[in-house]
Order: sequence, then C-alpha cells, then structure tokens
Amino acid sequence: MTDTTNNKSGLNRRMFLKTGAAAAGLVAGSGAITGFPTIWAQNIKNVTLRQFGTGVSNLNDVANKVKEDLGFTLQMTALDSDAVTQRAVTQPDSYDIADIEYWIAKKVFPAGVMQPMDVAKMKYFDKIAPLFVTGKLTPDSKIAQGTAPHTVGFVESADSIKFAKEPTKWMTLIPTIYNADTLGIRPDLVGRDINSWADIMDPAFKGKASILNIPSIGIMDAAMICESMGTIKYGDKGNMTKAEIDQTIAFLIKAKTDGQFRSFWKTFDESVNLMASGEVVIQSMWSPAVAAVRSKGIACKYQPLKEGYRAWGGGLGLAKHLSGIELDAAYEYINWYLSGWVGAYLNRQGYYSAAPETAKKFMTADEWGYWMEGKAATGDIVAPDGKVMEKVGAVRDGGAFEARMGAVACWNSVMDEDRYMVRKWNEFIAA
Repeated sequence: MTDTTNNKSGLNRRMFLKTGAAAAGLVAGSGAITGFPTIWAQNIKNVTLRQFGTGVSNLNDVANKVKEDLGFTLQMTALDSDAVTQRAVTQPDSYDIADIEYWIAKKVFPAGVMQPMDVAKMKYFDKIAPLFVTGKLTPDSKIAQGTAPHTVGFVESADSIKFAKEPTKWMTLIPTIYNADTLGIRPDLVGRDINSWADIMDPAFKGKASILNIPSIGIMDAAMICESMGTIKYGDKGNMTKAEIDQTIAFLIKAKTDGQFRSFWKTFDESVNLMASGEVVIQSMWSPAVAAVRSKGIACKYQPLKEGYRAWGGGLGLAKHLSGIELDAAYEYINWYLSGWVGAYLNRQGYYSAAPETAKKFMTADEWGYWMEGKAATGDIVAPDGKVMEKVGAVRDGGAFEARMGAVACWNSVMDEDRYMVRKWNEFIAA
C-alpha cells in the first residue's frame, strides 16, 4: 500500500523536503508544520542516525522507507539480545538510537547512557496501546508478572534514571513492537493435541524439543513449564528468589541430561531451521518464525496454551549524546514510526504495532480482520516481502489481538537476582 494516508495537513515530509526553503517557510508559518525551522529541510539529507537492536525489528525495508519519506539515512545493525544489552551500556557513543526490549531497558537505562524522551514531542502518544502506559489492555485487565513495559516505561524527570511508578511526561522508550509468545509445534509430527506448557516435557518428544537460549527469556519459558507441571509454585515467576532459580535450573539440567532437548536456539533462523527440518517438533518460538516455516509449505502452528502467553515488547530509545538537528531528526523518526506504515509492516509479520489505530490505515480490511480481529481470511494473506503466508479461510493462531494479549501470564523479565540467574542459566547450558 502506498504511503498516502495519515496526512491531515495535506503535506507530508517528502513534499516538505521538495518545496524548497521559501515555500516551506511559508507553510511552517501557516501552522501546518510545527517544530522545525526552514534550515531543517535543507540540512536533513546530511543527517545519518545509527540504530542497533535485534533482528526482529532492524529491517532494511524500514531504513529504505525512512530515506524515502524523511530524507535522512538510518544505518541499522542487528545483534542478539545479550550483545544488544552489552553494547548499549559499554559503547554508548557507537549508536544514536537503541531499538531494545523493555527487559533490556531495565538494565540499560539506569546506566545513564540514554536520555528521557519528551512526551510533548510525540505526535501519536495518545494512540499508544495502554499496555505500555498503564500495564492494562482494558481497565479490568490483570497486570502480568515479569518486567511489564509500563514499569520501566517512564522516568521521574528530564535528567532522571529512576523509573517512575506512574506515567510522567518523560519516557524511556517509545514502544514500537510486541507480541504474546507460546510454543510452536509441528502438528503433523506431534501426534496429539497440545494444550499446556507442560507438554514440551512429554517423554514422547524426547530429543525433539527445544527452548531458546536467551537467559531472561528462556527462564520465563522454563517457569511457565515448571508451574504448569506443578513442579514449582512461584511467589512471582517474574522475580524469582535464589531458591526458586535453583529449583528451576535443577529441573532444566535433569531434563537436559535425560535427553529431552534437541538443542537450544538463539536466533530466529535457528528456530525456523529446527522446526522446518523436523529435528524439533515442539519448542519455544516466535510468531513470525512459525509463519516462516509455513511459508515453506510445512505444517507449523503457534499453539495457544491454557496457562497463557509469555509476552515481550520493544521500543526506540535515544542515546544521551544526541542533540541538535540529529535529535530533531530522531523525534521526527519516532513520530513517523508510530504514524502507521511500520506498524502495518510489523502486523503483517505477526507482531503487533504499538499504535494499532494508525497501522490500520495502512492495511486492507482483510489483513486487519485476519491479523487483529481473528477473522477468517477472505483472500491470500501476504507477507511484507510479497510471499503468500496463508490461504483463503485461514484464521490466525490464538485468534484476535484482545484474546492473545489479554491472556498474557508474564513478560520477559529482569529479576532482582538477575546476575545469579544468568550464572545458573549458563551452568544449565554447559551441563
């Protein structure tokens, strides 16, 4: 879909760049555009912003669209979650924008390497899903365990590194992408119905199961498994005690030495290859990875489970050193990111946009019905790259947005005993 919507003033940024200084100055004076002097339009083409994050959302198509719509260059670097965390803290001058998950923000923001963002400069703040502001999908929703995004989404002031207990006018990250994760299965190979996190430990799947090897995420999958089996009853599985961590890791080590796991994956491609090859029939998985397997003509399902989902969310944060025209460009990029095109792109991959209302304008009624409303597709469902993902009549695994995000049991988490947990997790991987 071409970028023709969401242009209430009748003038988009691309037009603004082409009108020239005089015309742009007149338009700016009329109030159609605010916040940028004429010189911005002349110099913006010389700006390069360096962004890094995980491969989930550091996408070449987004960088190309930024260049087309906003005129400046966005350089993207994709790393795994642990490398993202380390670089954010230890190399703060090597990036301008950090595309990170909220559990990573809990580790990074207190280091003082990023700057709080002014809500007043965010054009679409009121379109952001309430999960990121209040922690609740609806007023009656129960806040899930773990590092829920709203708990690390705001700080107390413009120069603060202390997370605020309530929304303020200073945000740590602009939320962009999130999802409710569950187990992926090969329905043609598991041989029975799967309805619980406990099913991954079925002896029938010995040597054909896998979980992901990112400690802050893998430990939450392990907790969902242990709790569903009745093996451990956590006080708060998002913030385990040392004793609970010890129990969880002991459980995992025994399962590993018993041969339950085929492998432990770290990247999207690894999870796809394990499932597509049939080496693994049940595993921790991400929604687009399931879609990638299906796009190969191989049966794969993202299975809703009775205990609920493990959720995650990410956003864009600004390096502390960013200032001047680069900072102006970064805010323009953030506003563009939430204006709909990227949101629709992410929705078509099986993720969710942090501003669903704007994304809807860039999707067909059938796309929106399939991805967001749990409706059967009336036509082929196509990925951003043009590949057919689903045929007519398909219904999204887990159903509608509210059904999935309304059944979140926990978020990816950084615990008070995080260092201890990571050390114990590494013992499990090395066992």
